[in-house]
Order: sequence, then structure tokens, then C-alpha cells
Amino acid sequence: MKKLGIVITDGVGFRNFILSDFLSEAEKQFEEVVILSCLPASVYEGFLKKSRVIELAVFQEKFSTWFFRKTKEIAHLQLHKNNNFGITDNLNANKSKVKSPRGYATRFIFRWTSLLHSENTIQRYTKLQQQSFKNNPIVKDYKEIFEKEKFDILFFTHQRPPFIAPLVYQAEQLKVKTASFIFSWDNLASKGRMAANFDYYLVWSDLMKKELLHFYKKVQSQNVSVVGTPQFEPYVLDRYKIAKTDFYNRFNLDPFKKTICFSCGDISTSKNDELYITAIAEAIQENTIQNVNLLVRTSPAEDPIRFERFVSKFPFIKWNYPKWHLARTGHQEEWSQRIPSKEDVADLRSILEYSDLNVNMLSTMSLDFMQFDKPVINPVFGNKENGLYDDQRFLHYPHIENVVNSNATRIVKNENELIDAIQLYAEQPNTDSENRKQLIQLQIGKPLEGTSKRIATILREWSQEK
Repeated sequence: MKKLGIVITDGVGFRNFILSDFLSEAEKQFEEVVILSCLPASVYEGFLKKSRVIELAVFQEKFSTWFFRKTKEIAHLQLHKNNNFGITDNLNANKSKVKSPRGYATRFIFRWTSLLHSENTIQRYTKLQQQSFKNNPIVKDYKEIFEKEKFDILFFTHQRPPFIAPLVYQAEQLKVKTASFIFSWDNLASKGRMAANFDYYLVWSDLMKKELLHFYKKVQSQNVSVVGTPQFEPYVLDRYKIAKTDFYNRFNLDPFKKTICFSCGDISTSKNDELYITAIAEAIQENTIQNVNLLVRTSPAEDPIRFERFVSKFPFIKWNYPKWHLARTGHQEEWSQRIPSKEDVADLRSILEYSDLNVNMLSTMSLDFMQFDKPVINPVFGNKENGLYDDQRFLHYPHIENVVNSNATRIVKNENELIDAIQLYAEQPNTDSENRKQLIQLQIGKPLEGTSKRIATILREWSQEK
């Protein structure tokens, strides 16, 4: 009898591991499956067969916990900043001039970790972080859950949220094995430290495995398994497929025109989206780009209110507002409480499958569209000199350098280049097709079919190891 605990931290994790085939595959591999949810338990209604849900109390960091976590994260960035622009950029983004206890503490942490940031030292910061919350009442409740449930392995669907660290701590205390899935393609090469140390790791590709072993020297190669990612698995599941005529009807598109999809990022990193939408829309108005539909999909991570004025300014634009609902307010990371619907997954799949080309500012949506071999254009107009938000700096992030070097997309730095790229791909959609396939192979090392089964199978194997 083997028992699996699955930690779902946010809406994206819900999409990846509940709306894919993972839960049903896990139930085939394990005699009992329990979801430990950082989302309200009500969001799982209609999705469970044999599994059950334990809704976790929301862990709130006290200053001491924040201090040691921040020290650990900044030390990690200090350790790996050389020859890595993404890490350096994130390190600089963590600097603070705020005159508050956390502001003063952050400046102290920067000075301290500039000297003391070895991997062994980072492990000491991690232990201090654990000691800071071990007497927290909510953390003690986690211990009671683990003692009652007696999991054989605890699977974390995301490695970064700070509020999972107490769960890992209690698992360590009770000798429960832990495994984590690396959440996104940029998390290792450009982001900060993981929330905790895990016993096992699931990664997308050989590239991601190489990155993991580079940034986390104490991780053993045999404890890392390349499985692909369930993020894209719905694109090969029949239940999410809709007919092409339904796609045109659903978004009120002209079936005799080609469709450009502009997919937005969130406001934190994609501040020039309004500029790019305007450039495309005005080119359509001026007939520089002819016989096309323009469909804009906003980011599910934010309210689309920033695009409100475009609805009246460009009435011919069609809009797709992702059908994600906010399950809970007042959470320390409220964006994480946005939950996707099955309808939205079907909408997204139809957009990927039936649009003719995509425009986005260097997001993972590039990989989504490439699953259907659709051309992708990445506009980055901003730099340090022209006064726009500097999105060209992302070109120097390691995971984006892989995109640039692959020639799988067209990187455009001004309006003329954007229009030229749209015209090229509209007329010759197979341009760069082979490069797109090679980039997909690099970033996603396994076929989409069977992703969930691979993950569930390796978790079962790990649960049986002595």
C-alpha cells in the first residue's frame, strides 16, 4: 500500500496537475492519493474520483522567517551572478531603498551575502529559516496531518513558493520523502532559490536537468528524472479539442481571414503590451497588414482592466479574457488564487491550433504555439536609451538566449520589423518550422502524450526506494 500526497500551490498547478491526466494516472499507481491544497477545497468539486482534499491553513511569514529566507535567496543570486544576466537582473531587482525594517534588513543582507554565499553557507541559512517557523501553530498542524496520513512520498507541484517550506520541514522531521516538479522553463537559470531542499526532482528536459545540477551542487543526478511537462498535455487530450468552425464562432472571427493572436504577459514584466497591440491594430487600420483577424488573449494572472480603452479605440479587435476565477481574496499572493476552468483550456487550445501566428513578449506562450508549429514573433522595442520599458534586457536571460540562438522566432525591435515579420509569416508560415521543432525538443524533452503517466510512474518508483 503506497500513499501519495500532492501539494497544489496555485492556479497554474491546478491546471497542470488537475486538468491534465495526472490525477487519474496517480490513482492507478498509488492505492491512496491525497491533495494538500493551498487553494480552497471547493475548487476541486467535480474533479475527484478516488482522491480527497485537505485544505491547508495559509502560512504567514513572521519577520525572522522572512529574514533567513531572504538571506538564503540573495546568497543564491550572489553565488551564481557571474556570467548570468538573468540572475544579476533579479539580484538588482531585490535591492531596496525603502526606510522600513525590511528595507534596512535587505540592505544588510546584501552586504552580508556579498561575502558569505557559498553553497554550504546557503544550507546554514536554510536551517535557520526552518528553526524560525518550527514552533508556529500552523506548522505544528502540518505535523499532525503528516502523522495521521503517513504519506510514502510528498509531491510538490511547484518548487518556489515560500509557504511550502514548512511542509518540507515537517516531511524531513518525519522522514517522508519529497519530490518537486520544476515549475517553468526560466525558474532555474534566471530565478532565485527554491523554497527548500527536496529528495527528488522532476524536470522538463535534459537541458533543465543540466541547469539543476549546475545551480544545486548537492543534488545527485540519479535523483533527477526528465519527464516533460503536463503544462502542454491538454493539447493532445481529446476532451479539450473543439472544431475549427466553433473557434471562429466563439471569438466572432472572419473564417476567410488569417488570425493573428497577440498573447499578453502580466504587467510586471510585459509593460509594453499596449504599444505592441497598438502597432498591429494601426497597421491593420492603414491596410499595411491586410485580411487578418486580430485576437488578443490577456494574461490570466491579472485583471485585464489596463486594456479597457482598446475595446472602444479598436472595435475590430477580438478579445479572449481567460476564464480563471479568483477563488480567495486576501491571500499574500492573490494571483496564485486564480483558478482556470476546463472551458478556458479548450479556448486556449483552439487559439493555438487555429490561429495562424502568434505575437508575444518572450513568454512561454511561444512554446505553446510551437506545439502546433505556429510561427511566433517576439517584440522587444524597449531599451535603456529610448525611454520605453527595457524589455530588450530579457534577451540576455539564459533561457531566452536559447530562443534567440535557435532562430525559432522572429525577435523584432521596432514597428517596421514587427510588420515585416507578420507579413513574412502570413505568406510563408513554414518559415523557421524546423527551428521551432528543434527548440521544442531542447526545452521539452519528452512527447506530450503520456506525460502524466511518466510522472506518476516515477513517483511510484521513488516511493518504493529504501
